[in-house]
Amino acid sequence: MLLYSALLTVGLVVSAPWWVVRMMTTERYREGLRERLGRVPAELRSFVAGKKVVWVHAVSVGEVLAATRLVAELETALGAEWVVVVSTTTRTGQALAQERFGALRVFYFPLDFAFAVRAFLRVLKPEILVLMESEVWPRMLHEARKMDVPVAVVNARVSDRSFARGMRVKAVWGRVLRGVSLWLAQSEEDARRLVAMGASAESVRAIGNLKYDVRAPKVSRVAELIQEAAAGRPIVVAGSTVGGTSLNDTNEEEIVINAWQDLPQRESGLLLVLAPRHPERFGFVASIVDTFYTEASKLEELRVPNGSGIEYDVVVLDTIGDLAAVYGIADVAFVGGSLVKRGGHNPLEPARFGVPVVMGPSFENFRDVVAKMQAVEGIAILGQNTGVSTLRRKERASGRDDRNLLVKELEAVLVRLLTDREAAKAMGERGRRVFEEQQGATARAVEALVAMVKP
Repeated sequence: MLLYSALLTVGLVVSAPWWVVRMMTTERYREGLRERLGRVPAELRSFVAGKKVVWVHAVSVGEVLAATRLVAELETALGAEWVVVVSTTTRTGQALAQERFGALRVFYFPLDFAFAVRAFLRVLKPEILVLMESEVWPRMLHEARKMDVPVAVVNARVSDRSFARGMRVKAVWGRVLRGVSLWLAQSEEDARRLVAMGASAESVRAIGNLKYDVRAPKVSRVAELIQEAAAGRPIVVAGSTVGGTSLNDTNEEEIVINAWQDLPQRESGLLLVLAPRHPERFGFVASIVDTFYTEASKLEELRVPNGSGIEYDVVVLDTIGDLAAVYGIADVAFVGGSLVKRGGHNPLEPARFGVPVVMGPSFENFRDVVAKMQAVEGIAILGQNTGVSTLRRKERASGRDDRNLLVKELEAVLVRLLTDREAAKAMGERGRRVFEEQQGATARAVEALVAMVKP
């Protein structure tokens, strides 16, 4: 711990000028700084007073969504004398958590220094600390162990990159992993990797992915606005798209737009919804769209009553937490983080609605569920069964870049799904069945956590 703290301190000191500039110029870097440094909000102190506490940490939006039902069902199972508090790391996660759980119980996770971590542990005195997915911090585990606070990691997953890194430092990292009392892994493969990296086998079990239990809101004004803008036209949703903030970067939105603009179905009308994964890219993505079209809109323009009467071709979804509902009105969904090496995002988010799903070749973060969907032909992966294998050979032979290849492959898949609506519907229903088969992880997680605090 001394060595770890020393290295963390050195890293913070060296990077201090960068952080100072960021905090001076960007509000999101200043937000929550006091809490990150160990100041416990007075409202949080009052909220937990006289109660037994479960502390759930959810890094960002995805983890908050996965934790929503978990928090509600934990409180129901534990009873009135218990409360669940929620910490996040990102600004977007914080905003969504406050919306879902109320501001009084939501706060920023402290930096992994002893003084900051101890401040929250001493005030909250949690009966258990629940970490979502892969958010494991050595100092927090060390201090929790010293205070006899058991730690559970729920929805645990191990990406290819994390596994490779963990195996290289297994002698050290394995000791950290053994500081967790219970690992509830998303899949058997994640469980196997955790044990291989050094977690004790008896502490690891595979229960499924909590994100498959997430329920979209029954009514979403954002989805209604987009449907009104579509005016009966088919809707293609490109969700959780990623990239940089420069046209020199590989931006998934550019690939999608290039594929979409040449679709023959555009002549009879289509609406494209682009939903960037990160809010800081909203403005940049809107500027990308503007280079292609004048008939583009941000959501605030759609909210204007009796607006300009323009029939928009493209909408940039610039809100947090609405993508799930927007997937529900799609005719075809592309799931981002998959055209670049990001490991992809959850294809079951649109599949739950029976929407046919398309992904790029990078889906390492959801390899298990993609395999299940592929087994029943419930998803289209670019480069696999897309009907463009001949095109791939020609493109490679001509030496043209991978970006053009992806554009043509995505175009071919969209043409097929938008032309053969019966086949698209059948594919969507097969994907929906996979989603339904994966549900139930939340109930299993609640049962395991309650058993830890109420043996």
